[in-house]
This record gives sequence, C-alpha cells and structure tokens, in this order.
Amino acid sequence: MYILLKLGGPDGELGAALRYLSQRYAMPYGEVSGILTDIGTEELGHVEMISTIVYQLTRNLTPEEIKRSGFDTYFVDHTTGIYPIAASGQPFTASFFQSAGDVITDLTEDLAAEQKARTTYDNILRLADDYDVRDAIRFLRQRELVHFQRFGEAFRTEKLFCQKQNVPA
Repeated sequence: MYILLKLGGPDGELGAALRYLSQRYAMPYGEVSGILTDIGTEELGHVEMISTIVYQLTRNLTPEEIKRSGFDTYFVDHTTGIYPIAASGQPFTASFFQSAGDVITDLTEDLAAEQKARTTYDNILRLADDYDVRDAIRFLRQRELVHFQRFGEAFRTEKLFCQKQNVPA
C-alpha cells in the first residue's frame, strides 16, 4: 500500500504539516511565518485527502484481496483504520521532520522536502492505475510544486533582508 507513504512516511503529508507548523514559531519574519502557517495548514488538508484515498481503496477488500495486495500486515494491526505509517511499515515518527530554528536552514529543508514529496508523488503515479486515485495524486503533486515556489520566494525575501542588515546570508 504505497499510498500510505504519503500519509505517515518520511516525505509524507503529516510530517510536512508538523514541520511547517513547528518552524513558524522561530521565524522572525511575519511574512515567512505566514507562508509556513498557510502551507502547514494546507498539508493537514492533504492528510485528509490521503486518508480518504486509503480508506476508499481498502474498506471493501475481501480477505483474499487483502492477502494478494500485501495489505495483510497493516490489516492485522489496523483493519481499515487510518494509521500514519510508511509504506515500509514504519510508524510515523517525529524524526521524519526537522525544525532547526534557523531561518535559512529551515527554508532550505522545506525546499528539499517539497521536492522529495513531488518525487514520491511521481513514483506513485508510475504505479497507480486507478483513474480517480491518479487524479487526486496529480492534484497533490501540483501543490508540492506551488509550495516549493512559495518557499523559494520566502527564501529570497529572507536572503535579501539579511543582506540589507549586514547579516551573513
């Protein structure tokens, strides 16, 4: 169940939401803090979308389909409940995200996180054959691109601010 990776995996939506909502507290610039708040909140909506996809794909599986799909180990522990877990089976952990409290470090982390998330969605699109799933995944992938652009704008704003204040950027 590789879509579970986008819920609770190392590049998943839950980690992204917590990363951005945690980083905003140490952000000394209101504009950048607002971007982190907006994107972190949107990522929580993505958690709901991924959870819905997983539930809709699993709610009516027969025992034979559960075994054949490799969903059996998840099913034994969680039935069709939604649990943040990576596709590998590793439960979500706070070690999946970073909040350093440094503007440049955190924004660089955020840019990289959005690209890793995009790559994961690309990989899911390579494997998924359900039209409705692919449509939702394409939407989520596009949002990763928008988030990357917004973090890039925040990074450039921060870099310019540091240069004006004679702070190493």
